[in-house]
Amino acid sequence: MVTTVGTESNLVDTLNNLIELDYDAIEAYDAAIDRLDSAEYKARLKEFRDDHARHTRDLGAAVKELGGKPAQQGGAKSLLTRGKVMMADLLGDGAILQAMKSNEDDTNTAYERAVKAAEGTPAAATALQSGLADERRHRAWIEQALSAR
Repeated sequence: MVTTVGTESNLVDTLNNLIELDYDAIEAYDAAIDRLDSAEYKARLKEFRDDHARHTRDLGAAVKELGGKPAQQGGAKSLLTRGKVMMADLLGDGAILQAMKSNEDDTNTAYERAVKAAEGTPAAATALQSGLADERRHRAWIEQALSAR
């Protein structure tokens, strides 16, 4: 699935769409945690889910600083991100991690675009750069876990 987040013409819209994407990610992580067998994987994914929750708060503060109203929930994409995980459950932990990697690919792309869009806007730049670092760490761990299987 390819995201369009980060292509908006307005930074507040970009940030709000990113907040929605983070809420969607939280739901996908909850679905994955509920379905994984590995206690190690569950623990790591709980950490990642908590990062996404922090992103919603940090980006929400940036939206307020820019004069906007922060998004309070996920978007239509939630069904797709959770659905991939639910379908992967039929094939076990590896497939669930693969579904989560696909979701993280989208969040990485969205954060990369948003960082560029926020250049010169301190209110958003710090939160976005921190979020991008988290997203890259999430994806790297999932890739490592998949290659070790």
